[in-house]
Amino acid sequence: MKNILSTILLAGSIAVSAQAKEDSIQFAKISTEILNKGKGYTELRELTKNIGHRLSGSESYEKAVQWSAQKLREAGADKVWLQEVMIPVWVRGKESLYIKTAKGNWKSLKMLSLGNSEGTGGKDVTGEIIMVRSMEEYQKLSPEQVKDKIVFFNYPFSQSYIETFLGYSDAAKYRTTAASLTAKKGGKFAIIRSLSSAFDDVPHTGAMRYADEQKIPAVAIGSTTADELAELLQSQKVTAKLNSNCGMKGERRSHSVIGEITGKKDQSVIVVGGHLDSWDVGEGAHDDGAGIVQSIEVLRTFKNLGIRNNHSIRVVCFANEENGVRGGVQYGKIAKESNEKHLFAIESDAGGFTPRGISLDMDPEKRKQIQSWSELFLPYGIYDFKNTYSGTDLYPLHDMGIPAAELVPDSQRYFDIHHTEEDTFEKVNRRELLMGAVAMTQLIYMIDKNW
Repeated sequence: MKNILSTILLAGSIAVSAQAKEDSIQFAKISTEILNKGKGYTELRELTKNIGHRLSGSESYEKAVQWSAQKLREAGADKVWLQEVMIPVWVRGKESLYIKTAKGNWKSLKMLSLGNSEGTGGKDVTGEIIMVRSMEEYQKLSPEQVKDKIVFFNYPFSQSYIETFLGYSDAAKYRTTAASLTAKKGGKFAIIRSLSSAFDDVPHTGAMRYADEQKIPAVAIGSTTADELAELLQSQKVTAKLNSNCGMKGERRSHSVIGEITGKKDQSVIVVGGHLDSWDVGEGAHDDGAGIVQSIEVLRTFKNLGIRNNHSIRVVCFANEENGVRGGVQYGKIAKESNEKHLFAIESDAGGFTPRGISLDMDPEKRKQIQSWSELFLPYGIYDFKNTYSGTDLYPLHDMGIPAAELVPDSQRYFDIHHTEEDTFEKVNRRELLMGAVAMTQLIYMIDKNW
């Protein structure tokens, strides 16, 4: 009996070893193909330089829709279609922020209105600035202290977190709620310190939201400007003057873009995607042009290597992630209504920097299975499988019980340029970008083969 059992265990071990070797060879083929023949970097140049920023509702976003549909066809998708979605239209317009010191001189500050913020209607709005350094400090202020004032939320991005997304999450509440908090106590508008890991004068935009119908403006200033303003406020009263023309302009019919290679075994779906829109400053290269071209690269690589996928591999270029997530919500709604079976979904929306891992937002059994493949990924620098979040556009799928994930690139530089004029093609390294596509393709290969 012992000999029989030993023979069975040995046979199983040999089979596992042979399978691992086969997978390792396929991983190498994927990497070689993408690093030598991948088109993601040149496609990112086209997207950022020929189209530029892609704010939801803008003409440039509509150009990006047609561009990505064409790129999916060229990559080998046997089906390409546009998924209709109503998206909010927000425009920035001309804007300026000045401060007046005790000497009586007006000084211009570099600033950006926050996304979805209402403006001043092109009129000057003036008032005295009061500063708070935390939410707790603001809550202690009475309405009388805030009324007719401009509140400056000077909460710094924490440098203590090694994973900078934790610093971002920690500070994000100031961006999303500053305007409503200020309005509730009678303030005129809010200024926030940008959610930036850099020590520079670059303002960062990003979405905010209103808690009620009382809508006042909210703007962001860069780190060094915030420091200078804070120092000034220690010794004197400072008056601010804002003039802005931003605001919501209703909704517009637009589209997410979808392309797939149909599965040979069944048509259950594996989603890989990014969001096609960006903010209206910079070129949206890391956020999230990188995720778009990496996702298209996955599909192209399956086609070029002749990998006959068991399940349908679907690339989704989601609309309106930045200021509404309408594309992700609509995709989930249609998937649910059509009772379409989804096996897995991964998004790349954390920049095109060197990939370090994959975050797994799923049940423990599925997570352990993917983690068991970790040795295959190690030669490619992918080692971190501990996180348990997934891409913003995927939350409707995750809420339906579908295993979801997100590519985890090195985050140290991302929040230096996130949502700024600095997010340009020149900030993206070709090999780093393509290595992200390698990791995603390798993972999709394993999911398609084993699930």
